Amino acid sequence: MTTASVLPTKHVSASVADGALVLSGQLLIDTVDQLYEKFAEGVERIDVGYLSQMDTAGAWFLVDYQMRAARNGALLEITGATQAQTQLMETVARNMPPDDRPTHKALTLADRLEAFGQKVTRGWHMTVELISFLGQVIITLGGILRHPSRLRMTSVVHHCQEIGVSAVPIVALMAFLIGVVLAFQGSAQLRQFGAEVFVVDLIAISILRELGILLTAIIVAGRSGSAFTAAIGSMKMREEIDAMRTLGLDPVTILVVPRVLALMLMLPALGFIADISGLIGGALMSWIELGVSPAVFQTRLVSNTDVWHFSVGMIKAPFFALIIGIIGCYQGLKVGGNAESLGRLTSASVVLSIFMVIVVDAMFSIFFAVVGV
Repeated sequence: MTTASVLPTKHVSASVADGALVLSGQLLIDTVDQLYEKFAEGVERIDVGYLSQMDTAGAWFLVDYQMRAARNGALLEITGATQAQTQLMETVARNMPPDDRPTHKALTLADRLEAFGQKVTRGWHMTVELISFLGQVIITLGGILRHPSRLRMTSVVHHCQEIGVSAVPIVALMAFLIGVVLAFQGSAQLRQFGAEVFVVDLIAISILRELGILLTAIIVAGRSGSAFTAAIGSMKMREEIDAMRTLGLDPVTILVVPRVLALMLMLPALGFIADISGLIGGALMSWIELGVSPAVFQTRLVSNTDVWHFSVGMIKAPFFALIIGIIGCYQGLKVGGNAESLGRLTSASVVLSIFMVIVVDAMFSIFFAVVGV
């Protein structure tokens, strides 16, 4: 008669005695999970002298528990281990993955001042580099004026289409909606004083002097400025710009100047389109909301709006274009050899361009107010 052999059941037990956690039995990969709910808090020592067996999984469990206790500020001692068990735990401890979790420490006033100083220093260095890059572009433009054959007209025309013609729908729609909003909100406020007719002056001055060109520049910064950084940055990642320098070609002449020139040509045109669309949207909403007919709107617009309001917006346009082009190309040339830097600098290009456009617009507003325009 044949009898089936029964394998002994592997088990491990834990008990607390005199502030120590006493383990007995077999601490193996099959029994480690039995201890997770039995480990008590507040023990100062783990006694493994009663263990009959311990494998790598058991050693890892003890070392990991000891390390977690150390991270919480407790010193947990493991006693009673044989020489073989001690060597096994030391080997496991040497091969434990590093703790990559950031350590959170309270920032002192000195730490905050240091971080602020580092940001100021980085901002100053970037400002100096941008001014230097602007000077390099201006010198290159001066050389092209002396030798017009160096200008790549095909590239300029291509970028004019990408920057200007392709952006007309979004710029026109944006300006139209801004005009509608200005007329609607202005009428709601002016109606309280019986001055609805002045909504024409509000729309005309706001759009022609400020909002038309400013919002157009912001859209172009987000659309074309980011495209400049991404295109030049991709060429930098593929080492095409290094190849240009090796062949004796100037990347500023080939890549930067056509983009900057196209932007300076197209942004005033886009600003003009935005002004017309904004006035049309404002006139339409004034007609619907206030009953101001297009003829009355046109008459009041022509009689009460100074041509300088339009001129102020057009004067700003080339400066905004130069800012967007210089920053977009500069950030593209700073891209490193990985996609992370490309995405980071593309985002930085858009943010910095919009910020500088708003700053320069504020400076122009103060200047024109001082000179009485």
